[in-house]
Amino acid sequence: MMKVLGLIGLLVLAGCSTTGDCCGGGSAPSRGVVRHVVLFKFKDGASAEQVKAVEEKFRGLKSRIPEIQELEWGTNVSPEKHAQGFTHCFLLTFKDAAARDAYLPHPAHKEFGASLGPVLDKVLVVDYVSKD
Repeated sequence: MMKVLGLIGLLVLAGCSTTGDCCGGGSAPSRGVVRHVVLFKFKDGASAEQVKAVEEKFRGLKSRIPEIQELEWGTNVSPEKHAQGFTHCFLLTFKDAAARDAYLPHPAHKEFGASLGPVLDKVLVVDYVSKD
């Protein structure tokens, strides 16, 4: 009996890790609002004009990609000194994972990403499904 219960437990955990619906693993569940957080660290030589152009292009994605429900952004104002050189944060909201998945290969998003090479040092992206 204990072997059967142990096997059932392993199967449940295996299903959990492949669906991402529990245990913190895998891809995001398909239900719920998806937040797409993008942090930029610009190259030292990036001019103020180049940075402003990136800000404007990123903000312009909302009018070009209908899956973006909301887009907000700002620059780091934290006094904690843990930003590791990242100065800009963009937060995009999607109705669900399917909308986010449509955004990723969208030609406007691809075009924007291709334009970042000369000025961007690093990018950090985190997606999460909104909870309480």
